[in-house]
Amino acid sequence: MATNDLNHNLVLLDILRSILVAVGDAEQIPEESHALFLERFDDMRSSLPVDPINSQYLGQDIMCQVIERYPQIAHLVPRDLLWYFGGACFNFLSDEELDMYEALEERRHEAEQNDEPFDWNQEKQLMAMPVSDDSTQH
Repeated sequence: MATNDLNHNLVLLDILRSILVAVGDAEQIPEESHALFLERFDDMRSSLPVDPINSQYLGQDIMCQVIERYPQIAHLVPRDLLWYFGGACFNFLSDEELDMYEALEERRHEAEQNDEPFDWNQEKQLMAMPVSDDSTQH
């Protein structure tokens, strides 16, 4: 697990946490269970840089719980986090998203093999750009 990837996903976890806090502030869910869930979320977030392998499994569980417990914000969960934690989180990604992430991983692997820099976000944006087809233009 590259440090760059870890830092990117830690930032995404911080964003997701702020969304979860906002849901709690809006009193859309029982306060006590929400507080306990945020505590588990924070534990996972803080242990991720220290013990990434064990945190990966807890992260999978927590990401799935975010979507199941808070369906009103499921669309706000960063898709990169679902890919990063993997496992059961893949169930919440579409086939198109899974294909895109697999292609990104292949590009990253190629870049690493060739000692080339790789910017996950930039590559993701490039993949999202429409492919121009000059044969359709007259």
